[in-house]
Amino acid sequence: MVLFVSQSIPTSSQVKVAVIGGGVAGSTIALRLSELGIKTTLFEKGPSLVNGPPMCHLHAGGNLYRDISDEQCFTLLQQSIDTLKVFRHCVDWRPTVIALPTTDKSTPAALLPRLYKLQQRYRELVADDETNEVLGSPEHYFRPYEREQLEALAKRPTPKVAQGFDDWLIPVAKTVNLDTLQFPVFLVQEYGLSAFRFAAAATLAMKSIADCELRLNHQIVAITDTSGALAPSGSLETNDALATNSTPATNGAVSKRWQLSYKDSAGALNLFDCDYVVNACGFRSGEIDDLLNLPRQRLVEFKAAYVAHWPDTFGQWPEVIIHGERGTPQGMAQLTPYPNGFFQLHGMTHDITLFEGGLVASHATSAQPKLSTRFLNKIEHQWPEQEVASRTQAAVNHASQFFPAFANAKVAAKPLYGAQQIPGTDPGLRAADVSFCSDGYARAEIVKASSALAASDAILGDLKRLGLTQHLHVEAVNSSHYFPATKSLTQQGVVQLALKIAAQRDYSEALAEPIQSAHTG
Repeated sequence: MVLFVSQSIPTSSQVKVAVIGGGVAGSTIALRLSELGIKTTLFEKGPSLVNGPPMCHLHAGGNLYRDISDEQCFTLLQQSIDTLKVFRHCVDWRPTVIALPTTDKSTPAALLPRLYKLQQRYRELVADDETNEVLGSPEHYFRPYEREQLEALAKRPTPKVAQGFDDWLIPVAKTVNLDTLQFPVFLVQEYGLSAFRFAAAATLAMKSIADCELRLNHQIVAITDTSGALAPSGSLETNDALATNSTPATNGAVSKRWQLSYKDSAGALNLFDCDYVVNACGFRSGEIDDLLNLPRQRLVEFKAAYVAHWPDTFGQWPEVIIHGERGTPQGMAQLTPYPNGFFQLHGMTHDITLFEGGLVASHATSAQPKLSTRFLNKIEHQWPEQEVASRTQAAVNHASQFFPAFANAKVAAKPLYGAQQIPGTDPGLRAADVSFCSDGYARAEIVKASSALAASDAILGDLKRLGLTQHLHVEAVNSSHYFPATKSLTQQGVVQLALKIAAQRDYSEALAEPIQSAHTG
């Protein structure tokens, strides 16, 4: 059944929401609200959307993280399924290989209990709602491969397009040093997610929605609570309690609570009044909290991934994850494939993805963790060429421990980089979405892109609690997948804009091109 948003109430009394920050979280929230008919204005200080830390993986189960809880893995599984339903144009339809090296203290058998739990949870989700079957059959959520099977696959010709599970393993089997791995290895239905196509889809959808206003090159410099009801600064416990005990508004026709001061693209200072503010500023979320004198414990971590070109490869690759102890020379190796021999590389060592001093925490006088100047210069300006070369080469060397021929790969672009916020004090947290500390103010605090939909639904729920959604179509509000404008986008249109965005940011167009296969597409 097609749902239609009811006509919005007059502009003079229409509920207005301001979303600050145009990353994955801010873009998703702005789409979610505006497609329902909520007047939403997205303020992004940069020239385009989705310019955050490197994003390449849809964590449909969280198998990249051995140390997180089962509950976080289940949450990531559900959130990834929801993301696949809404943002299909942004997905790279290829599986992921999970392997343990011979140097690892654990064994592949230790991975099996969680894989079975995830498979069972996926089976239950599909039984509850058949539209959840977006990762293939639950019976094929993962598949183990022994050494003998890889040796046999290595003798088969490499197909241009993968037709089944075995086909994805053929290029891996032909190039991996089998002596460096423990067996079995696992092929898991965790797919890729394209930052460039996500930016393109969000941009195109927003331009087509009457109730969405996108303001690029606009920076918020001050926020005033015109109601005078904002909780005074204090402990986190005090503010969190206020979110529970606050009194909701009685109807949607309320006076504007917030006044935002912002600099527009010409540098002029302007004012904007709204009923509700969403802080979706990513690693800079603390700066908005500080404007409101609201304390918050959070971490910020600077990370980078590297782009290499390996012209000797052929066929379609899965993503490959080889586990290791984080922060040691044998940290996890991650090879994310793109068309035409391009790879995005992570290595969880301090010579590659991790950085000494790159993880910082907020403190008593500020909710904004303070990254050092050397990291901010990388984010806001550029990397030293020598460091680009040395870290990319370190990433290539790290991968070539397992794929010797990969040593021929060359630096192909500047790194993909950014800082990631992590709410609270646990650097291992991976499943997070939103927090509330005052009526009419929400913080989007996603760690993984797949959590953005959960954040948008939580914010919609808070708007309902405050009585700010009474003019909306009830069925549409209650549908977590109601994104008519986003879903109506064409693959061709999204890809065309994504290619332009990649080129504008000085990356190869290959990083924006979709990966499809006969089995998963």
